[in-house]
Amino acid sequence: MNGSTTSNQLVIRTPEGVTFGLPLASPLPRMLAWLIDVFVMGAALVLFSKLLNLIGLVAPDLGGALSILVWLAVSTGYGMALEWFWRGQTLGKKVLRLRVVDAQGLRLHFFQVFIRNVLRAVDSMPLMYLVGGLVSLLSPRYQRLGDIAAGTVVIRTPKFSLPDLEQIRTGKFNSLRRHPHLVARLRQKTTPAEAALALQAVLRREEFTPEKRVELFRELAAHFSQKVAFPQEVCEGLSDEQFIRNVVEVLYRAESKNANADKTSSKSHENVAA
Repeated sequence: MNGSTTSNQLVIRTPEGVTFGLPLASPLPRMLAWLIDVFVMGAALVLFSKLLNLIGLVAPDLGGALSILVWLAVSTGYGMALEWFWRGQTLGKKVLRLRVVDAQGLRLHFFQVFIRNVLRAVDSMPLMYLVGGLVSLLSPRYQRLGDIAAGTVVIRTPKFSLPDLEQIRTGKFNSLRRHPHLVARLRQKTTPAEAALALQAVLRREEFTPEKRVELFRELAAHFSQKVAFPQEVCEGLSDEQFIRNVVEVLYRAESKNANADKTSSKSHENVAA
């Protein structure tokens, strides 16, 4: 996949010709998210300082050394840890619905998270992120120096409206729903961009040539199969395209709305099988 910038959007184009856009986050919401993170880090440092003061009463040298280590761990490790484990988000970014992603639309790697957080020291010079703020204002992708070096961008993640799923339903029972714990894991591991890409592939499947259509759904099926391993009997007899249609349905359909319908369909499916 490759990424370009158009009208404040990161446009991702797949080799199969599928295009989708991710709205870029401007410096203002990024600054507000940073202020929230500063407050959280400040509160953490205050709590740690109280504990370190007790240690300092017994061993002043040890207390001073631990204070420096704690400050480094919180100031650098906070963003690094949360952005890695929360897939590009800190507390501030969660509140403002922002997310760090790879600039080419690929999976975010740890070394990218590491680089962009280490270079915060440069971006924050001489104070209040003056360098990083000026660079992001001049960048077409609103990237600070850390983002440029790491090959990352920050996007906005608005809530996805529920699509018209009648366009993708085939009347067949969705076998993935027989394993709700695996469905929940699939939802957890799938990013909004990946879900949108699968949805667009299903909705626009008639626009592809038969060869490209088969290739596209084969690659999508392989991609989502790596996220969660459903039992073999669940996917047995499903084409790659039908598997992705099932994936899209479980990603977008509300559990509360469809739980009763799924139970009815499951019983009907079992009766037919019997």
